[in-house]
Amino acid sequence: MVYAGLKIDFTSGTVAHRLRFGGGRGQDLPKAVGLKKAANPHVVDATAGLGRDAFLLASLGARVTLIERSEPMHALLAAALERARGSELAEIIERMDLLHGDAKALLPALKPEVVLVDPMHPPRGNSALVKQEMRQLREIVGEDPDAVALIKVALAHAQKRVVLKWPRKAALPEGLPAPSHQILGKSTRYDVWMR
Repeated sequence: MVYAGLKIDFTSGTVAHRLRFGGGRGQDLPKAVGLKKAANPHVVDATAGLGRDAFLLASLGARVTLIERSEPMHALLAAALERARGSELAEIIERMDLLHGDAKALLPALKPEVVLVDPMHPPRGNSALVKQEMRQLREIVGEDPDAVALIKVALAHAQKRVVLKWPRKAALPEGLPAPSHQILGKSTRYDVWMR
């Protein structure tokens, strides 16, 4: 399914390259959610978007529940997951469950070990254009004015940790407690709250 020129594909392109050459559990995201040698936590990706983070975590052994409230994005994800079920990625896709709805309402019943929140990031301060794919995603899902409220719900219901994926140089959204620790990448950081 294609929407506004956007197609999600787990079997090729950036996602497939990251699967083959990404660096495994040593990458920042797996470290942030607590993937360790023998630890494969249940992760809820509360803002699924393109599904790439969820796919990476599932490829490394985590069980991931993706929540997407945008109906068009949910449909794109569902179609991509269905296509991938018939490929060599079927074992990974089996560890991914997709839900449609508002994560704030769904999280309490899920009782996740880890919640990953990757809301729409604030506009960049420089003049570099955001990649076309991310502009299309923003057109489909819009802004996330309730991101702080979502993180607070996650903090109330995650059993082990909450992870916020955020631009490295951006201030922490107002109204949130200081994280337990951070993992810093080149352009992205992960703010981690241990429960």
